Amino acid sequence: MRQTVPKMKTHKAAAKRIGITGSGKVIRVNAWRGHHLEIKSSRRTRRYAGKTVIGKQHAKQVRRLLPYLGEHK
Repeated sequence: MRQTVPKMKTHKAAAKRIGITGSGKVIRVNAWRGHHLEIKSSRRTRRYAGKTVIGKQHAKQVRRLLPYLGEHK
């Protein structure tokens, strides 16, 4: 009988928020863009638009949460 290593589980909340670019950089959506946008100035909402690359200091933590990030199906 073959011994198999258990599968690592993906952290589903992190998987919905974190992605990966074509070159392999980890990206996230900027904060403060969720709701109450009427109160915030246009300058503020433009600043919160788009995505941001996650720094290398958090790469180890992201890999622990998302062990299969970047693998194609």
